[in-house]
This record gives sequence, structure tokens and C-alpha cells, in this order.
Amino acid sequence: MSGHSKWATTKHKKAVTDARRGKAFAKLVKNVEVAARMGGGDPSANPTLFEAIRTAKKTSVPNDNIERARKRGAGEEAGGADWQTIMYEGYGPNGVALLVECLTDNKNRAAGEVRVAMSRNGGNMADPGSVSYLFARKGVVHLEKGEQTEDDVLMAVLDAGAEEVLDHGESFEVVSEPTDLIAVRTALQEAGIDYDTAEAAFHASVSVEVDLEGARKVIRLIEALEDSDDVQNVFSNADFPDEVMAQLAED
Repeated sequence: MSGHSKWATTKHKKAVTDARRGKAFAKLVKNVEVAARMGGGDPSANPTLFEAIRTAKKTSVPNDNIERARKRGAGEEAGGADWQTIMYEGYGPNGVALLVECLTDNKNRAAGEVRVAMSRNGGNMADPGSVSYLFARKGVVHLEKGEQTEDDVLMAVLDAGAEEVLDHGESFEVVSEPTDLIAVRTALQEAGIDYDTAEAAFHASVSVEVDLEGARKVIRLIEALEDSDDVQNVFSNADFPDEVMAQLAED
């Protein structure tokens, strides 16, 4: 998962300025609406909504868009869709395992778009359960290194239930059980350490190291999947070595 995480962090930084920003905005707004629907429209009483709003704001989504989504989800304003979460499983180039998390109001459309993206980019759909056993749901917090050392971050989050702090070059990734995510996030805030995102994600128990050409193919497939409005997240067990990451950054 480490290679994919490093690439995802790099891509996140680019998202504000590149042509994919519109799709990223739409997905973040959808997260706000769903969080408000599931746990109520008060961010102070709904940690998932608090985080969805915070992430959207950090990615420069306009406040009006965020507030309208919150109101739709909370039932304070008409509109909104019946969003459903669906998970698809598959394999990409080099035998990389993929979990594709969709948030959609049309299952048939979502399934079709995932299948087309897979087939056109060297991937294959897999039966339910054939890939998911390789992943475990975890709480994941991403933060820029800044002035912090790995020990600084570890000391701040250890008592909050963090399992490990991963070094991804320019950033850290703090991993915990999903139930400890709020405590870890709060511990960072209390220590004066800013973070980029805090969310439940899937971590792979076994990774597949890929070379430069394999990495390019895997990324092409992941980006094709993410181009679908219905796809919220793509998790993989691809591991991109540092030298491959350096070459990808030059692409």
C-alpha cells in the first residue's frame, strides 16, 4: 500500500491545480452530503461530517457548495440523491489487487463504468471476496512533514491508539484502527500538528512491488477508474519503490 499511498499524496497536491479538479470537487461535495445524511447536519456532533467539510475546504471547494451539500444531506434543503456504497474487486497489471469503492445512485451505471475502465486498461473484474481478504479497513491520517520528525508524530499519537507512522518522503501516514481515528486526529490537533486528511481506508496486508512500466500501467488504470463520477476511492496493494516514484514524478 505504501507505493500507492505515496502516489496518492502526490496526486492530492496536484488536484487543486490540474484539470481533474472539477471531479475531485464533486466527490468531496458528495462525501459531505452523505455524511450529513448518515449522522446529522451538525459537524460538532458528527465527526465524519466534520472531516468531510474540513477536507473539502482544504481542497478549495467553495463554501457555498459545501453548505448546500450539508443542507441537502441533513434534509434542510430539497434535493439530494439516494447514494449507496458498493465495493468492486479486481486485478490490475502485474497482478496488483484493487478495491474500487463507489458511491452511486445507479448501481448498473457504476458497475458498467468500472467494468469498462478495467477492460480498457489491462484490468479484470474479480468475484466478491477474492481480493478483499487481502485488505483490512484502517483509520488513516495523512500529514505533511513540515518541521515534525517521525518521533514527534509518534509521541503525539501513540496513546491515542495509533499502530504505526509510515514515512512517505515528504509526508507521514498515521495508521490506526478505524475506531481510534477520531482520537488520533484529536491528538494531533492537541499537539499543534496540522494534518491533510483523516479517513477510513483499506490497507493491504501483502503488497506487490512494480517496476516503472508496471507502475505507469497501474496508475493509468487507477486514474481511469477515478474518472468515473461514481468511484470515490481506489485502493491497491501496489508498492512503488522510491526510484520508481522519482521517475514517475518526472513524467
